Amino acid sequence: MNLPASAPEPPAEDPPALTVDRITLRYGGVIANSDVSFTIAPGQTCGVIGPNGAGKTSLFDVVSGLRRPTSGRVLLMGEDVTSHSAVRRARAGLRRTYQRHQLFGRLTVMENLLAAVEWRGGGGGLLADLVASPTRRKLERRRREQAEEVLEMCSLTKLKDTYAGSLPVGLARMVELARAVVDKPRVLLLDEPTSGLDEIEAHRLAETVAKVSASHGTAVALVEHDIGFVMERCHRIVVLNLGKVIADGTPGEIRADKEVREAYLR
Repeated sequence: MNLPASAPEPPAEDPPALTVDRITLRYGGVIANSDVSFTIAPGQTCGVIGPNGAGKTSLFDVVSGLRRPTSGRVLLMGEDVTSHSAVRRARAGLRRTYQRHQLFGRLTVMENLLAAVEWRGGGGGLLADLVASPTRRKLERRRREQAEEVLEMCSLTKLKDTYAGSLPVGLARMVELARAVVDKPRVLLLDEPTSGLDEIEAHRLAETVAKVSASHGTAVALVEHDIGFVMERCHRIVVLNLGKVIADGTPGEIRADKEVREAYLR
């Protein structure tokens, strides 16, 4: 089921989950992004589209902390995280998937999910591990239950003991999504989430993303070349061309925008 056209927008008074503030990124003499600004509210799904070379993945690299911008800021729930590492941003609730899925192939599906929450630690250090303290066992059980819930939501329960490296593309992408959302992210960045998926797999992925956004108030930003997918499933769309924002609006407004049609939707 697609996101309904009548899906309620997040209340205007809520602070943005993600703020991209005048981001510019230069590679030598090449300007990948130029003064890019937009916000995404909690629970809102925003598509980022544009022709090849428009600067979409470069922007995601800046937002997720893989690259430092030449200028501008990235704010997560109102906090300036521009100087924070990718790991620190992830632990603060900003999670990302990639154009090519990146799983721990030698770990099972369940272990991939548990790896996303183990950073929180268990208390007691090595001694607690050696004596199998009740507190540590209780925490481990709670994390497994949390992972089981996400596996069920993603229709992956039967595959939880399967090694991730043996999965076909469609299932691998779903596991990557499950790993990204198991710790209830505040912001989720999806880079080409339907790449390599058939229509049924793309539909299931979209349904899962919608459930996560609705249940946890997660803000979602997705880069996607499938325009139909974006138009049907996003509250808002930001259009980039040559590194700049040329339009920002609802799907209907984007369809009607002359500059967008000339640059991308012809």
